[in-house]
Amino acid sequence: MPTSLSLPPHVGVGLKPQHYAEALEEVSASIHPRGQPPAWFEVHPQNYFGAGGPPHRWLSAFAEIAPLSFHSVGLSLGSAEGVNQDELSQLSALCERYAPAMVSDHLSWSGSASNRYPDLLPVPYTAEALDHFAAQVGLVQERLGRTILVENPSRYLAFVGDTMSEADFLHDLCRRTGCGLLLDINNIEVSATNLGLDAAAMVDAFDPALVGEVHLAGHAREDHEHGPLLIDDHGSKVSPVTWHLFERFLLRSGPVPVLIEWDTNVPDFPDLLAEAQLADAVMKRVARLRQSLRSYPHAVA
Repeated sequence: MPTSLSLPPHVGVGLKPQHYAEALEEVSASIHPRGQPPAWFEVHPQNYFGAGGPPHRWLSAFAEIAPLSFHSVGLSLGSAEGVNQDELSQLSALCERYAPAMVSDHLSWSGSASNRYPDLLPVPYTAEALDHFAAQVGLVQERLGRTILVENPSRYLAFVGDTMSEADFLHDLCRRTGCGLLLDINNIEVSATNLGLDAAAMVDAFDPALVGEVHLAGHAREDHEHGPLLIDDHGSKVSPVTWHLFERFLLRSGPVPVLIEWDTNVPDFPDLLAEAQLADAVMKRVARLRQSLRSYPHAVA
C-alpha cells in the first residue's frame, strides 16, 4: 500500500469560499504584509463533489500553489452497513483529480441502512467495533491507493461496554491497517471535560510517531448544575487549555502539520491568519526549547 504524501510540518488553515480571493492573493504574493502565509489548505471534499463550476476553478488555483489536505466528513467508517460507497467513489475521483497531500476522516459513524445524520456519532471502544472499523479503513485505503488519517472524536458520552481507551483503540487501528492519526487537540479537551477525564494524560497516551496532522479549534461552553458541557462547534478562537495541550504534545513530537480549524462563525481572513500565526509562534518556541534540551540534556525546563 503506497503511503500518503506529506504535508509540510507548518501551519495551515481551512479554505472557505468567503476567503478564496484573499487567501489566493496572500499565498501568491511575493511580499506578505501580514507575516507568514498558510503553508497548506484543508478542504472538506464533499463540498467539491460537483463536476465543475466556480468551486473547482478556485480549488484548481489553490492546488497549483499550495498542498491540499482532504478532510472527509461523509465516509461513515463506523456504520454497521460499512463505508458509504457513493461517498467513497466520489472521494476517489476527487483524489485522482487533485492528488491531495493528505486524506482523513473520523472515528465515527453518520448513517444507517435508511438514514443519514448530519453529525459524527461515537463508536464503542470494543474489540468488535475495532474489527469492523479496521475492515472499513482497509477498504477505503485499497480504493484510494493510499493510507489515510483517522481523527479522534469529540465525545459527550462513553459506552458502558468500552473495553479499551481511546488511544489504545486508535493505536491498534493504526497497527492493523497502516493508517495514521489526525490528533485533534480541541477534541481531547472537549472529551476530557465532558467525561471527567484527565486531558493531559489523554494527550500523553498518543504516540507522536503515528500522528500525521494536528487540529486546533475552538468550542462553545455551557455551564450546568453538574458541571460544564463543551460543544465542539469550531466557532471561536483556540482555548488556553488546548494551547497548553498542544505545547505538551509538541515537546514529544517535534514539528507537525497543524491546522487552525474554524467552521462556524467564520472570521475575516486576517483574523484567521492571526490565529495561525499564534500556532506558528508556539511551534517555534517549542522547537527552541527542544533544541535547548538536546544541547543541555540535564537542564531543567
